[in-house]
Amino acid sequence: MKAAIPRQQLLAKKSRPITGERPYTDSEIEVQLLELPGWSLRDSAIERSYAFRDYYDTIAFVNALAWMVHGEDHHPELIVSYNRCTVRFNTHSVAGMSENDFICAAKTDAVFGRAGN
Repeated sequence: MKAAIPRQQLLAKKSRPITGERPYTDSEIEVQLLELPGWSLRDSAIERSYAFRDYYDTIAFVNALAWMVHGEDHHPELIVSYNRCTVRFNTHSVAGMSENDFICAAKTDAVFGRAGN
């Protein structure tokens, strides 16, 4: 069983190409999610919704997130509305969850925090 990676270590890591590795099990995902409050497992992905004052703040977050995930080369599914953005990560190359999903989830929280929300 994979041990949980502390949040600060996730923030210091960089996503990498994942091939030939097994995906996280449901129990490993649940343990890792303890390091990422607000995130949950849903339909084979981890997700979290972020609330904003208005559309402008929502889109500012989406743009900052796009910049970060481009650098990580690990892109989420986004559901964007007037004052909310739901972010979903999974790893297609392992048909499930990988360390990259948790790295990017932690960094997404950091982007949200820098947005002043």
